Amino acid sequence: MHAHSRRAVLGAGIAAAGSGLLGACSPSVPPNTMGADMDDNGMDTSAKGGDAVAAPRPEYVSPDGPEVRAADRQRGQGPVRRFQLLATATTLDLGARTVKSWAYGDMLPGQEIRVTAGDTLALTLANNLPQPTSLHWHGIRLRNDMDGVPGLTQRPVGTGAAHDYRFTVPDPGTYWIHPHAGVQLDRGLYAPLIVEDPKEPLAYDKEWVIVLDDWLDGVGGSTPDAVLRELNGGMVPGMDHGGPRRIPAPVGSAVSPAPANAARATATATAKGKATAKGGKAKGKKGRTKALHPPSRRLTRGRSALLGGMAGDVAYPYYLANGRTPHSPQVFRAKTGDRVRIRIINAGGDTAFRVALGGHRMTVTHTDGYPVVPAKTDALLVGMGERYDVLVKVKSGVFPFAALAEGKGRSTMAVLRTGGKGARKFPRPKELDGELLTAARLKAAEQVRLSPREPDRTIRMRFTGSPRGYDWSINGKRYDPAQRYPVREGERVRMTFINSTPMWHPFHLHGHTFALPDGGARKDTAILLPHTRVSVDFDADNPGLWMVHCHNVYHSESGMMTVLGYQR
Repeated sequence: MHAHSRRAVLGAGIAAAGSGLLGACSPSVPPNTMGADMDDNGMDTSAKGGDAVAAPRPEYVSPDGPEVRAADRQRGQGPVRRFQLLATATTLDLGARTVKSWAYGDMLPGQEIRVTAGDTLALTLANNLPQPTSLHWHGIRLRNDMDGVPGLTQRPVGTGAAHDYRFTVPDPGTYWIHPHAGVQLDRGLYAPLIVEDPKEPLAYDKEWVIVLDDWLDGVGGSTPDAVLRELNGGMVPGMDHGGPRRIPAPVGSAVSPAPANAARATATATAKGKATAKGGKAKGKKGRTKALHPPSRRLTRGRSALLGGMAGDVAYPYYLANGRTPHSPQVFRAKTGDRVRIRIINAGGDTAFRVALGGHRMTVTHTDGYPVVPAKTDALLVGMGERYDVLVKVKSGVFPFAALAEGKGRSTMAVLRTGGKGARKFPRPKELDGELLTAARLKAAEQVRLSPREPDRTIRMRFTGSPRGYDWSINGKRYDPAQRYPVREGERVRMTFINSTPMWHPFHLHGHTFALPDGGARKDTAILLPHTRVSVDFDADNPGLWMVHCHNVYHSESGMMTVLGYQR
């Protein structure tokens, strides 16, 4: 649990340098474009007689193009805050047991990164993993070449290499970091990123950052890669010998790390970090040898009315709050009457959490970093990738912050205590079954509402596929980095998401925030229930190539991803 004063800033001295970039590619198929005269495959149906005519293939802004650099200059440069991050194989203590996994350093979650809006963030990621990796800054409106998507905005960071990220952080809020390489997110590779507001309007005494997660890596021989193969019936589209998705760099580009980067990564690595967490036999807390073949992790009975039916695909053995199981929760201390700001982040791979603080009502102040009209509630539903900030006035006693794995029959917790020592068992907080708030009920604060304007372009994205075939896709097409949906800088863009599947999906847009309908909350990640649709608007003010995808990591890695591309 990360508790600190409001003005704490974490940093580590490290030099920042340039980074390798990828150029834009031409699309291999006609992209979906604007207006009611386009079908879901991007074909112009306005010709006489209804004959479909292929839309023209536009040229796209490169992730390191002049348009990107111009937009970045407009953000300015503030004080440089320097950090270093080591992605490594390590042993993690979850409370109930220890596991071998991958993490940033030896911490779960990784060390919090805290800056102030307007700062220039300079971070070097050193990769000591047995696989290439990257770093995505979830929710940040940053320059495109820093977005951390291998094969689209950067080359993958190879084993023994390092990569420098440097950008101005424009907006305050609660964000987080994680890889965008295969199913690495479902290991221990995540950390909170908190951007403080230099003109913070909220008054509070303490702050608590809670990162929720579902966990299976290293338990009984399970790995996320093995789970993905199981869900796909042993055949994983776009996968290579059970490793992560390999997205090739453009022809003629080199993906090998530069010698200087390799030396820097080696110098940063610790002796403990040099161990690799391989699948197969593994030892538990007491040294017992686990089974060579991991058990099935397929969820067969998970149902949730809140989620419209199926709760997810994966049955996890553990659920975590700040890296701890409920058997050994972290304890947050406060004084009676304190006003506490709680920042909630769902870093899970396949699980929505219903959260509540026992004995208290919460006032929701922000979602996905942006302020909302304050709303009181007993509980919240938080999908993968979503964040919520809440305020509570602390009562006297000991209370569980409970996080129920929605539809999966398990939970985790942290503890709020005003006196005494240790933690104890708690009954299920009645607040979990009380008034529940979802993003659809929130309204954006006046200062962050989009100005009234009709959309210049409408893009339809139909989520397609099924749990049975595990053929997840968008508009019937699995992810292809050359497939682009074009937009132009300065446009108001409306994206209509249509869920034609029997499962819910948390959809995420990189590099932007969108507005939910009718003055709704500003978001970058939102839940789309089965057989429903929602239209969201955003201003195309950040040039580049940007991912749109389901934030269920097993759905996205099976193909439910695509790209928005700014046209030159």
